[in-house]
Amino acid sequence: MMLHYQEYGDTSAPFLMLFLHGGGVSSWMWDKQVQYFTHYHCIVPDLPEHGKSNSEIKFSIQGSAAELIKLVEEKARGKQVVLIGFSLGSQVIIQMLSMKPDIIDFAIINSALVRPISYAKNLIKSTVRLSFPLIKNRWFSKLQAKTLYLSADHFEKYYEENCNIKPDTLIRVLEENMSFKIPNDFRKTNGKILVTVGEKEKAVMKKSAKDIVATSPNCIGVIIPEIGHGFPLAMPDFFNQMVATWIHEGGLPEECKMII
Repeated sequence: MMLHYQEYGDTSAPFLMLFLHGGGVSSWMWDKQVQYFTHYHCIVPDLPEHGKSNSEIKFSIQGSAAELIKLVEEKARGKQVVLIGFSLGSQVIIQMLSMKPDIIDFAIINSALVRPISYAKNLIKSTVRLSFPLIKNRWFSKLQAKTLYLSADHFEKYYEENCNIKPDTLIRVLEENMSFKIPNDFRKTNGKILVTVGEKEKAVMKKSAKDIVATSPNCIGVIIPEIGHGFPLAMPDFFNQMVATWIHEGGLPEECKMII
């Protein structure tokens, strides 16, 4: 499998940061992060069938995790490893940690669904087939972009990628996303893990965050106030400062509610 990725920042830095995007977007969602973490060695891949990664390679959470473990092992070379994911990318991180418990020093898991939605999974194929023509309509894409807090400068890239996505790809990604659950070996993970979820996200997302925190003693979790599904995009400055402070000082913003 060949994953397209870009490297930013200081390649000689003692910290390696790997950013994993959500479904329906690609590596560009982390633009504000790589601009902030210039003193870190940052790697930002496109997951299979997203962005510039080979569309002939079929997306799966497990397959993506296996390839990304190889990439981290190749690039880390004694550095402290930080994995940062959003939504689908966070599910991939959970899978990575389950397959290779000692791969990280820190992980930030944002908005990861870990409670399978079986009824929705059964409807995915028919729903996608019926609604797929809408994806190429700008007004529909603008509605979707708004829910993800995409800025105007990101919209054209988002719309372009939406127009190029294939129905089978969308079905595959949604099926993987909606059937994912925490692997048994996740509890063996070493390193520190921060779990976040937006206060305005759906109940299943909040319950998922609580499940993740409860599974591993290395996890702590926070609810981000006044935000839905898209924390890194909606509040990049707050997000970046929170990540840096947590990694180096162990502190978290006072306005965040702890997940117990």
